[in-house]
Amino acid sequence: MLPEQKKPFYIGGVAFCVAFFALMYVLEFTTVFSSQYDKVDAKTKAIASTTGAAVMQAVDAALPISTPSLDTVAYDAKLLSVANYPVHAVATATGAAATSTGVAIASSTTKHLWPAKAVYPRAGALLPFNRIVAYYGNFYSTHMGVLGEYPTPQMLQMLHDEVAKWKAADPNTPVIPGIDYIAVTAQGSAGKDGKYRLRMLDSEIDKALALANQEHGIMILDVQVGLSSVQTEIPLLDKYLAMPNVELALDPEFAMHNGAKPGSVIGTMDASDINWAANHLAGLVQANNLPPKILVIHRFTEKMVTNYALIKPLPEVQMVMDMDGWGSPAKKLNTYQQFVATEPIQFAGFKLFYKNDIKAPSTRMLTYPELLKLTPQPLFIQYQ
Repeated sequence: MLPEQKKPFYIGGVAFCVAFFALMYVLEFTTVFSSQYDKVDAKTKAIASTTGAAVMQAVDAALPISTPSLDTVAYDAKLLSVANYPVHAVATATGAAATSTGVAIASSTTKHLWPAKAVYPRAGALLPFNRIVAYYGNFYSTHMGVLGEYPTPQMLQMLHDEVAKWKAADPNTPVIPGIDYIAVTAQGSAGKDGKYRLRMLDSEIDKALALANQEHGIMILDVQVGLSSVQTEIPLLDKYLAMPNVELALDPEFAMHNGAKPGSVIGTMDASDINWAANHLAGLVQANNLPPKILVIHRFTEKMVTNYALIKPLPEVQMVMDMDGWGSPAKKLNTYQQFVATEPIQFAGFKLFYKNDIKAPSTRMLTYPELLKLTPQPLFIQYQ
């Protein structure tokens, strides 16, 4: 939590020009290019809502040109691989064919929970084809994660090293770097409106976006609502969420209720709020013709996420349940098993703490091979 802040080729003259611009008008406003992302529209919106030409140039470079169709065969195969069951167990499954509601590998003799049932995503989905390795934190704080703890060049070199190590550990899964920036931070003081949260300035979010673009990666906007709500806080970030390489994360630990202030008790978030956020993201995807968004939900206790079975991934939104607890390897693996692996949503994530994971009595962090042995394998790795 942060302390609160204040804060020449001339033909036919005029006739040719008129004809040319008439043709361009027709092409621009028909559905001829409906299979493409509208770069002009997205760029215009970004210009209107961000600061600095450098940021806009990076966003423009990141915009995809077209929407290829989803390879469902490759998608299903990768899901089965990430589920990470023994080969003989997968081979006995009789329901491995894709269905309109996702992928099933259940049979009369197996009770596999993974792959989780979910709709197919829109084309351009990052998961499960890639693994995201993200650095977390806030530029104002040296205690909230690596983004603010280290000088930027050192932090980026550390991120490069982790990305390289994950590529070496799992050569079959490309790695995308991520800048996971806490855009709304829970506070120990109520603030003017009594909501116990602080919204970051656009200039700070722009810094995170510029780093993500520099690394050819994604930016994840992390939200700690305090006594506010996802319905209030998320729409205020729409100008960033409408960009193709910006994702969203929710932190139920700091979603407070009944007047409790952040840090006094562990917060909680219901499926209804998570679904609201997902539907809001889906609207942005549809309105801006974007690839699917990723929605990360942090969790390390049962009550942090209530009614999990009602959480609904959408074609426009891919869900990641991220194991957010710290401690010894055994403690973290147990938490992952209890609150991620046995309560499947769609994809799994795992958070690693450079300092808290080696606090006594723990003596080490989990290794890459240990994480890759998990069922399912986490496709979102976050470092704090």
